Amino acid sequence: MTIFTSILSAFLLAFPALFSIVNPLGGAIIFHEVTAAQSHLQRVVLARRVALYSTGVMLIALWAGTYILSFFGISMNALRIAGGLVVAVRSYEMLSAPDNTAARKQREAAPVSSAITEDLAGYAFFPLTLPFTTGPGTIAVAVSLGTARPDVLAGMGAFYAGASLACLAMSVLIWVSYSTADRIAQVLGNAGQQVVSRIAAFLLLGIGVQVLLSGVVPVLHEALSR
Repeated sequence: MTIFTSILSAFLLAFPALFSIVNPLGGAIIFHEVTAAQSHLQRVVLARRVALYSTGVMLIALWAGTYILSFFGISMNALRIAGGLVVAVRSYEMLSAPDNTAARKQREAAPVSSAITEDLAGYAFFPLTLPFTTGPGTIAVAVSLGTARPDVLAGMGAFYAGASLACLAMSVLIWVSYSTADRIAQVLGNAGQQVVSRIAAFLLLGIGVQVLLSGVVPVLHEALSR
């Protein structure tokens, strides 16, 4: 029961953070616009590929991101502080200017609409997966989540299991949202997209502060204990 609780706690930590930065509902609106010239079947194929590629990006960042950075001599607490700052700043930008974020994502994905029929697999990865769906912000969040893992081996396994499930759940949401992008666009519209973006940004701000505190508190404790 303790392991289940640990897995659930890790899932509840990772999923809101990933959901806030990925914003699959807002992304579905833009996905619908940049693939307007394509058939529904092509959109479904693209949505499935983007979801699969996004899974790989998130899992690699979650599992290996901290080890790669540690190879360069960056401590866990320093990484948590840096990651928390990046996430907090990113969320503040989303909260204060959600329209600019949507416009930037649309510009990043704009080349897709003109040549998407030539290579669906290639455009599904770039730019639809990187940087449109799981870009630098998502990678930073996943790496920051990886730094929150416990040091105990059993707890580490439960943490990675829960966080990985959150990545898989997010990929399913990406697939469903992008596959039904035309319907979501009709239901939400411009005003609905702004509301979703603001709520997601506020949740992300809280996650960023939490990750930041997980690095600052140990540093302060170590400094005061000297």
